[in-house]
Amino acid sequence: MQDTGESSRIAVFGLGYVGCVTAACLAHVGHHVIGVDSDSHKIDQIRQGRTPFYEPGLDEIVRASVESGRLSATHSVEDALRDADIALLCVGTPSERNGNLGLDQIRRVVGDIAAHLAGRSKPLLVAVRSTVFPGTCEEIVMPALADYQDVKVVSNPEFLREGCAVRDFMEPSLIVVGGKDAASVKRVASIYDSLGVEPCLVSLRTAEMIKYACNAFHAVKIAFANEIGALAGRLQLDGREVMETLCQDRKLNVSAAYLKPGFAFGGSCLPKDLRALSYRASRLDLKLPLLEATLPSNDEQLDRAVQAVLNLPGRIGVIGLAFKEDTDDLRESPMVTMLEYLIGKGRDVRVYDPHIQLDSIYGSNRNFILNAIPHIGRLLEPQVDGLLKWADHLVVAQKPSADLASRIAASGRPVLDLVGSASSVPAPAAIA
Repeated sequence: MQDTGESSRIAVFGLGYVGCVTAACLAHVGHHVIGVDSDSHKIDQIRQGRTPFYEPGLDEIVRASVESGRLSATHSVEDALRDADIALLCVGTPSERNGNLGLDQIRRVVGDIAAHLAGRSKPLLVAVRSTVFPGTCEEIVMPALADYQDVKVVSNPEFLREGCAVRDFMEPSLIVVGGKDAASVKRVASIYDSLGVEPCLVSLRTAEMIKYACNAFHAVKIAFANEIGALAGRLQLDGREVMETLCQDRKLNVSAAYLKPGFAFGGSCLPKDLRALSYRASRLDLKLPLLEATLPSNDEQLDRAVQAVLNLPGRIGVIGLAFKEDTDDLRESPMVTMLEYLIGKGRDVRVYDPHIQLDSIYGSNRNFILNAIPHIGRLLEPQVDGLLKWADHLVVAQKPSADLASRIAASGRPVLDLVGSASSVPAPAAIA
């Protein structure tokens, strides 16, 4: 057993893979845990110190925790709640026929909890560990418990993989707790103190969304590796060697680089190379749906940004014309495409980019912008102060320097931030 510092009394609702692992591991680190399930087989197995399914390392933890008296199991919601400080909801949320999330088990267990709260003399924290769509706690869980002021609801998503769930719990890479009440969030996070990981304390809906973001990212990574492997195989290359080498780059490839919501990508490399991959794969009769969908996905992000800018009234001042900051490369810049839309809609727009001097750019870079917007010279403001005085609204299309960000803020102009710059107003949900 590990020392948790402060021991809690925890009721775990649902003794499937997530619930059983959660209950056993929390008991293992010193909490007093009672598992609740309607399945008699699961209850009987745990009472006998056994697991109802195979998971490496779980049998030993269940047996030791039951023998120590820190882990028990019951059918009775009343018994489970009697002394509980925290109730963890670990019931299933399977897919419905239409692909929507099935929340029947969540509704049932929350209803059961609500039916047994009368007469409790201590507060209760209800933590939803099941995978639920953002808004579920606010729309389903909290209303069912609204009559009880001493009950608070938080989201505490799990990140356990079958086959290594015990190790994932005991050696977590991520702990997330989200809610509206800071004290409740911290209290639930404290049950994991002994695991040695700083928890991420976030808003309620953010916690619910993080679980989906993680799973979607894992799926995308697998699909990406498989598509690269398939193309490599057709070219008689070793796809594993390609991907293993790719993963050696921890600065850009396997890192937080690029993983920030913002504006569409552009430039002379990414769009060109994605087109080439898709074309060459098609010549080999090979479909790569993920890679083929990347440019259309980027176009959709650009379209969302265009619509958000078109919704702005008055004169529009744009900060940034190149495809990203600290360059004068205009080739396939999404901002050039946006300007074409704005001009076509008759909007009054001007642009400032600290690195764009029309007389200084040349070659394909100059040809690209003059072919796209022949009168670009009339739209460019040579100094940002002129733009700030003229514009009714500002659109930030690349991350500004500290000095430029300060000037933008001092101007008092409303800002639509397309790139998620920390120094500007956050982009609206429709963009991000």
